Amino acid sequence: MKIFITGIAGFLGSHLAKRLQNLGHEIFGNDNLILGELENLPKNIKFYKTDCCDYNQMVKNLEGIDIVYHCAATAHEGLSVFSPNFITKNIYQASTSVITASIVNKVKKFIFCSSMARYGNQQTPFKESMPAKPEDPYGIAKVASEDTLKLLSEVHGMNFNIAVPHNIVGPNQKYDDPFRNVMSIFINRNLQGEPSIIYGDGMQQRCFSYIDDVIFCLEKLALDKNINKEIVNIGPDEETTTVLELSKLVANETGYNGHPIFVKDRPKEVKFASCSSDKARKLLGYETKTSLKDSIKFTTEFIKKRGIKKFNYNLPIEIDNHLTPETWKLKKI
Repeated sequence: MKIFITGIAGFLGSHLAKRLQNLGHEIFGNDNLILGELENLPKNIKFYKTDCCDYNQMVKNLEGIDIVYHCAATAHEGLSVFSPNFITKNIYQASTSVITASIVNKVKKFIFCSSMARYGNQQTPFKESMPAKPEDPYGIAKVASEDTLKLLSEVHGMNFNIAVPHNIVGPNQKYDDPFRNVMSIFINRNLQGEPSIIYGDGMQQRCFSYIDDVIFCLEKLALDKNINKEIVNIGPDEETTTVLELSKLVANETGYNGHPIFVKDRPKEVKFASCSSDKARKLLGYETKTSLKDSIKFTTEFIKKRGIKKFNYNLPIEIDNHLTPETWKLKKI
């Protein structure tokens, strides 16, 4: 089949492209390269340097496509409180453009990659049956995109599924982004002899998913004809890890001997975020195969191989006031 992946030069998109290509599918994709990197792209694919918000070009790009994965996103939950225009444009407007172009081209199935941010500050573990209660502009834009996909798909007859991955980590993840990807930030800093920087008390609880454990589920959401109109959490739920614990595990792996630095917490950051993966186990055969320690090891090996980098502050901060983290304003990361 002809499969199109938005954000194909990014972390999730590039892994998905490689897996589906290995299964014998013809792969197409786009990326605006604001966050994606060309070295992530597998060979022998059709690549378009196109922004998802460019609707007319997306209509052309999706001609003859059978399945669309919408992975492209400025997945910056914390930054969205200070750059809501930039983030929501690249979530909601971009999603609406891709959804509409897919319907116009009679795409058979659409897979939307959402976020745990959809659940907000509710009792954990988050379950798909819970109402969406996002706490920040990023989460709001993700939920609005989900609702638009449901409505337009119902009206125009396009099959779809919504994947909700837990904090995916692994090779190809962007590790010079100071605004997101906490594990990769810690590793990149520790490898440069710099301490991890922790917002608040470090007791925020998270679950981290190794990329290889996620791809199989995304594959099945698209290729299994019997799975339609489902919202599915994907990732480990056996135990949670605090950000402080994560920093210690990263320090052990990188050989860093110092202590983390604690700074003021970020507005609207959810303290406890973990999902139940019961539905993924039943529907998709999900299984946690990669431990957190191995996830850190494999990600560290990737960063060492590609080379440590200075952090790139190329994204705008639209609201700069006393609440804006100094780590961003003063480029401390």
